[in-house]
Amino acid sequence: MSTSIETFAATNLERLAEVDPMFAQMVGATAGHARAIAELTEREKTFLCVVADVCQPSLGFAFEAHVRTGLAQGVSTSDVRALLRFISYDCGYHAATAGFERLAEFEARHGIAPAEVEPLAEELVTTGPGAAPSPLPDVVRGQLMELDAHFLEHFDLQSRMRSGHGPDTLSERERGFASLSIDVHYQTLDETFHAHVGRALRGGASREDVRAALRFNAQFGVTRAWHGWKALNAYFAELDATD
Repeated sequence: MSTSIETFAATNLERLAEVDPMFAQMVGATAGHARAIAELTEREKTFLCVVADVCQPSLGFAFEAHVRTGLAQGVSTSDVRALLRFISYDCGYHAATAGFERLAEFEARHGIAPAEVEPLAEELVTTGPGAAPSPLPDVVRGQLMELDAHFLEHFDLQSRMRSGHGPDTLSERERGFASLSIDVHYQTLDETFHAHVGRALRGGASREDVRAALRFNAQFGVTRAWHGWKALNAYFAELDATD
């Protein structure tokens, strides 16, 4: 797509200015400050925006604006679909379904055909003896088993369905950023937050990159980000103490 990100940003703000011009100024300044964060790719920024839209939820003008801006940076609607599939087990399938509905409406309105994907193998979408091995680490499975056996089975299923590495999957770094962002939106800032920060680090992100993801999330609610900073700094201090 040849349309520049600046053009899409201007169009988005022009539409918002029709609702309230001063608010459009505020949004433009805030989004511009966040978009200037250098450690994140434009694809990662688009993903973090869509995660916020689904979790908040804000699937009207904001969602369309974020998808439009992503398209200007080469992020296809198929990429967004892969993101929605991935985050569904953390944000909830009902929330992800709403995101798919809005995305399908956007695609239909703009004549965009999403890429076809191969269905998951039967062993990935089943439980019991015929299921594929769980990709969850043993230590995590042990913690889940202490909570509830059925919940462990549910978690194993979710992990199996996201274990593929096909052409439409996200990198581990991108998965980590998306997941830790969900933790910030829902304020689940203990074990899962630590695990998701670890996922981003394993995927090649530096601590400064992780901080950049949290900085970007401030635009979606400063009070949530405030608590996220307290949790992240404490976790990094804990890691330093064990080195």
